[in-house]
Amino acid sequence: MTTGLEGKTLLITGASRGIGKAIALRAARDGANVAVAAKTDRKHPVLPGTIHTTVEAIEAAGGKGLAVRLDIREDEAVEQAVAAVVGHFGGIDILVNNASAIMLKGTLELPLKRYDLMFDVNVRGTYVVSRACIPQLLKAANPHVLNLSPPLNLNPAWFRDYVAYTMAKYGMSMCVLGMAEEFREQGIAFNALWPRTVIDTAAITILGDAVKPENCRSPEIMADAAHAILCQKARHCTGNFYLDEDVLRATGVRDFDRYAVKPGAPLLRDLFLDK
Repeated sequence: MTTGLEGKTLLITGASRGIGKAIALRAARDGANVAVAAKTDRKHPVLPGTIHTTVEAIEAAGGKGLAVRLDIREDEAVEQAVAAVVGHFGGIDILVNNASAIMLKGTLELPLKRYDLMFDVNVRGTYVVSRACIPQLLKAANPHVLNLSPPLNLNPAWFRDYVAYTMAKYGMSMCVLGMAEEFREQGIAFNALWPRTVIDTAAITILGDAVKPENCRSPEIMADAAHAILCQKARHCTGNFYLDEDVLRATGVRDFDRYAVKPGAPLLRDLFLDK
């Protein structure tokens, strides 16, 4: 392992709240530079946080922040965002593809606009942002790309009820599978990270009463797992589909109650995991 992320520059998509913000704050505690790339640049009527409030929290935690308003569906905006980060911090060491869209609906119930959104953000957005960052990552000493996406599980049960969302999330994972091999010799690590249990974020509100916060863990478990991955030597850590709990167990963590929203309450296993 390296000693930490001090002085490293991270670009994190969708980092104005939730898991993306938690990863940003964990890196900030090491003294990292963090570019917060998301659409929310002013207070949302329902959702908490903006790119600016996240930057304030990053700097309060000991890091340096940069607010970048970005819709990753816009190619030119992505290129401009990468240029802005490089201009401000001098380069990019780590990309975290966290931005994602979700709707768990069957084929006949899913609006096509939502289908397009999930594929534009999850699959195309991940590909476009990765593509834009790779020239900078090739210059970095220990370059990492981390996609917040699941292991590729072809059990038909995960396709039956919401095939569009499954395909969109698996598209992010296929970027890991392909790019890890494509850039293995150049030394860029491409990995995926997924939670073993459902995480208490704004996304669970979309699921209605199906998920209650007390049956979830906090985003900090994903942040700590991401930190452990991103501190690894890139050339010896690529093409993996990690689960947060497994990563942390490997680092010696045994007490997971600290991550529970309600310690002792039963936890819900996340999607795409058979056991």
